Amino acid sequence: MKRNFIITSLSIILMMACKQKENKQEATESPSEEVAMEAPAEVNITPIEHATAVMEWNGITLYMDPVGGKAAFEGQNSPDIILITDEHGDHYNLDTLKELDTQNTTIIAPQAVAIQMPEELSSKVTVLKNGETKTFSGISVEAIPMYNLREEALNFHTKGRGNGYVLTFGDERIYFSGDTEDIPEMRALQNINKAFVCMNLPYTMTVESAADAVIEFKPKEVYPYHYRGRPDVSDVAKFKTLVNEGDPNISVVQLDWYPKDDF
Repeated sequence: MKRNFIITSLSIILMMACKQKENKQEATESPSEEVAMEAPAEVNITPIEHATAVMEWNGITLYMDPVGGKAAFEGQNSPDIILITDEHGDHYNLDTLKELDTQNTTIIAPQAVAIQMPEELSSKVTVLKNGETKTFSGISVEAIPMYNLREEALNFHTKGRGNGYVLTFGDERIYFSGDTEDIPEMRALQNINKAFVCMNLPYTMTVESAADAVIEFKPKEVYPYHYRGRPDVSDVAKFKTLVNEGDPNISVVQLDWYPKDDF
């Protein structure tokens, strides 16, 4: 009788253990709720003219080197952030800044530009020096040097005066060269998704120099911009050929930076 009781008890315990295992297995095997993953916000870039562009990201509007007056930005949102690379008129235009709606705008500029602004604009300016990085509305902005190397061009853009910029939008890094030659600081850039690279003589660099630098720092995509020189316009088709021959993994993207002209 005692033995039968023990056997019965063990049977009950085993049955309960098996039932618990089944329940646990069912719970484990039941489909879990899918977690919706948001895709990273895309950066939309609109060329305006020459060195001027508009960027939209995550509800934030950025103007790069705004010139051309208010009419050049018809249909665009008012800027939350304005970036200015240099004091020359194709990058810094006070009349344009006065015409734009900058009531809630942060202006990022080098000191050489900031000191030329009237009080109503200079109070909005954050000065970045070469090598400095600050974050604005979730966008990391790093000031990259821009300057000339050729002896005959040294006075056009002196080292430390202007800024190129690397903008980090989430996981995407976008480089605007500003007015520069193929300086070591550009060649040392890493993990650039999109690179906007100038090429116009006599002010910046040759197509060959621009292509050689791009092949070294290897952006995923490169956009030739700021290629109208004096008197010639740079051969962006040749630039594309040189880059593709040097590294076919780099995509060369041509946008219309001169909508009023035939090039």
